[in-house]
Order: sequence, then C-alpha cells, then structure tokens
Amino acid sequence: MTSKETLHGARAELIAAARRSSGWAAPFPPVVGSAHEASVLVLFGKLDSIPARTDELTVAGDLDVLLQRRAATLSSHPGQVSFPGGRREEQDSDAVATALREAQEETGLDPAGVEVLATLSELPLAASNHRVTPVLGWWRSPSRVVAVDHAETVEVFRVPVAQLLDPNIRFTSTISRMGRTWKGPAFDVDGTIVWGFTAMVLDGIFDAAGWTRSWDRSVERPVTV
Repeated sequence: MTSKETLHGARAELIAAARRSSGWAAPFPPVVGSAHEASVLVLFGKLDSIPARTDELTVAGDLDVLLQRRAATLSSHPGQVSFPGGRREEQDSDAVATALREAQEETGLDPAGVEVLATLSELPLAASNHRVTPVLGWWRSPSRVVAVDHAETVEVFRVPVAQLLDPNIRFTSTISRMGRTWKGPAFDVDGTIVWGFTAMVLDGIFDAAGWTRSWDRSVERPVTV
C-alpha cells in the first residue's frame, strides 16, 4: 500500500468518524447556565520527517495531529496541551472561521492550506464555561507553525498519530476537586501529558475512526492543574 493510498484511507476514515460525533458528548460534564461559544481546530496531516512505527492497516504511519502547550500564566487551563482555538469573536461568521482565525493567530499556520472536513458536535467545557465546537481539518498544504504569542502559547508541535495509539503511553487521568474525582483518557507523549478536553476529543475521534488499539484503562495516574 502506498503512502498516498494510506493517507487517502485515513482522511476517509476521519470523515466517517465525524458523522458519528454526536455520540461523543456523553462523557463531558455539562455547562450550567449560559456559556461562551468557542472552537478548536483538530488538524491532521502528513508528517514532515518524523518517523512513526505503526500497523499500516490501522492508521497511516505518516499521519500526525497539531497540538500546542498553553502558557502556565493563563487563567484558563494553564500549562495544558490543547488544540489551537479559542472564543468566538464578533467578526467570525461561524465555528470554522473562529477555529481558523485562532489557529492562525496562535501558530501562524496558513488557513488556505487547511481543508475543513467537518464541524463536530458542540461539546461542553464546564471548567472554563465554554461550549466548544471541534473543527476537523486536513492539512493539504502544511505551513510553518510556531508559538506566535508566548503569553498564550509556549510550544506548538505535531504528534504522530501512531505514537498516540500506542497502548503503552495511554492511561486514565484522575483529578480531584471539591470532594469529587474525575477520570478520563490521557496520553504520555515522551513526558508531555495530554489529558482533559483535548485527550477526550482525540480518544473519541480514534474510537469513531476505528483506529484505537486496546489499552489498559485500569492504569490510573493523577494530574495536577
């Protein structure tokens, strides 16, 4: 199977996964009362030169996803790994416009190189009182990305999907607040922990696309905010 054929398959599987996105909202705690509208860009593309080992029948070996690390000084989700994105502004015509604008502002990517595959179901983000629409994108023409404003983003990086699917880096994160413990999927990417909203969206996409490899959900590790 050639790289082109494999990537075509991955793209088609992402589109199919998007059609099943309405079932992903159940694990997310609901937002009480009014909430701000926001969007994130979940951008998949072809790795530049980063090797990734994988079963080609599961997912393309040269597929990656764009992530960033938020500044530790931010009041909302400080220091966490996230997708590019943010709150909708008045000039944004829709969720796609918000996601692309925010991604360009945060990472410097060229929106013209992004093919929007779908807008997924709106998800509640109770911790920061937002309703977030993930915009699923395919990076047809990758552009250079960097952390544009270090007051908001300290690092931008592309992670091989094959690495995220490795059962050995997956675990269940736990966080305790106000006498309650919340659990969710998480990934340990060479010491960088991906958890919370971002990990739940990735986990849902991987499941819906049929890419998930069986992993031990009984392995729990606490995360700190």
